[in-house]
Amino acid sequence: MNIARLMQMARAGVPAGGGDVWTDPDLANASYDGVSFSVAGQESVPMGLFFKPDGTKLYVTGEGSDNVYEYSLSTAWDISTTSYVQTLNVSGQDTRPQGLFLSSDGMTLYVVGIQNSSIYEYSLSTAWDISTASLSNTLNVSAQDTTPRGLFFSADGSKLYVAGDGGNTILQYNMSVAWSTATASYVQNFSVSAQDANIQDVFLNPDGTKMFVVGVQSDSVHQYSLSTGFDLSSASYDSVSFSVMSQAGVATAITFKSDGSKMYVLDIATDTIYQYSTA
Repeated sequence: MNIARLMQMARAGVPAGGGDVWTDPDLANASYDGVSFSVAGQESVPMGLFFKPDGTKLYVTGEGSDNVYEYSLSTAWDISTTSYVQTLNVSGQDTRPQGLFLSSDGMTLYVVGIQNSSIYEYSLSTAWDISTASLSNTLNVSAQDTTPRGLFFSADGSKLYVAGDGGNTILQYNMSVAWSTATASYVQNFSVSAQDANIQDVFLNPDGTKMFVVGVQSDSVHQYSLSTGFDLSSASYDSVSFSVMSQAGVATAITFKSDGSKMYVLDIATDTIYQYSTA
């Protein structure tokens, strides 16, 4: 295996000795698996979605109850095997929580809210266990966008991307200390308004050369290429998109399996996560 590939795997959090290896999704030929999971038993306005990198846990934010929900999957990445575990209330920080993200070691939780246009950083004393969360920092992003929706971090925790619904731009921040929003500085943005005027979430592949954005105006996932990894100034639209309208009437979040072969979309019209094949 060449050095470049090893570096790509390291950025993706994949051990050199094995594990999932990312292949870019074939978004143009994606298809619905007929597999879904409803979170209606917990939340009526689900907004954010995140999977643990090994696919054994998923997390959802809810604007209706101001909560983060933790679920376990008995079969990794198979959302039909999902069961509810516990809840973290974040109303003390924001009553309109949107997207969420966890650090690669599961020790830090991030929630973005539009009540205060801020990203809230929580420390977890036990990895991946949201019941152990305590607030450690708040990053206000209102100077860039007053309606931040989705969150994404590079695998090394040095870069942060925010889906800004107010300006329909993806915002980029760099952090001088990995995973520490206290050290974040705004860098630049990239407009996606030509594809969707109501964007909700953003996802980048492990080497930062592909970006996927979902919006509720089009109810579609749009694909972009970055000629320089993780540098939004090098981004361009691929003229590739995939409509989830047949399943998700109001798609608010997107994420992918760690090898890129599955895509998951959260819908607030049905309070359901839908699973798609992308390989």
